[in-house]
Amino acid sequence: MGIAIVTGASSGLGREYALALKKLRPDIQEYWLIARRKERLEALGKALDLPYRALDMDLTQRESLERLDALLAQEQPQVICLVNNSGFGRLGDFIDMPLKDVGGMVRLNCQALTEVASAVLPYIPKGGVMINVCSIAAFVPNARMAVYCSTKAYVLSLSKALRYELKGRGVNVLAVCPAPMDTEFLEVAGITGHSKTFDRLPRVNPRQVAEKSIAAAFKGRAVYTNRLFYKFYRVLAKLLPSSWLMPLAKC
Repeated sequence: MGIAIVTGASSGLGREYALALKKLRPDIQEYWLIARRKERLEALGKALDLPYRALDMDLTQRESLERLDALLAQEQPQVICLVNNSGFGRLGDFIDMPLKDVGGMVRLNCQALTEVASAVLPYIPKGGVMINVCSIAAFVPNARMAVYCSTKAYVLSLSKALRYELKGRGVNVLAVCPAPMDTEFLEVAGITGHSKTFDRLPRVNPRQVAEKSIAAAFKGRAVYTNRLFYKFYRVLAKLLPSSWLMPLAKC
């Protein structure tokens, strides 16, 4: 049975990924939905109207990762698509950032994502994909989001390296680098009303991000960035020194 695994599935982009996969990939017959809020996972599962498992897990906790690893070993599924979407950010100067937030971003955005990828990869067959949710913040170091942008730079680098390694297996890895979206992320990160840069930036539609990045992943693309404005920013980040762009990227 072909399945999809979506982390951070309880809201925002993660929820849109699950709905978009149902629309675009009829070969997926079951969904494993992972997040901390089980009631939201149950609601999403019912909306999918397909077999699902609502796996209430905190991926920063060793017990949750071991539980996922054991479930994979028991079920031996064919994972057509893994969406590594769990993550969070915080706005603020590094010197003022609470220790739990500094460590939490690294644990969830880097360590948990990497370990989920490691656990699931053996079950992804030829033609399957791994989608790692990154950010435009990965392109240039962002003052006042120093840890967040650094974790996303890690995700971008990891995704590119894994994609190269897995070419022989016929498995593609896509790094999705979306721009600001009107989801819970902005509120949780403390960005809403506290960043002039974010206030000025055009928003992107999470449903479009999900649908277009899924299509890009199965076409074998390495990186997906939505909207011409942000594609141009990605090109600038490759051509110009980061020290030139950091004042513009300051959050």
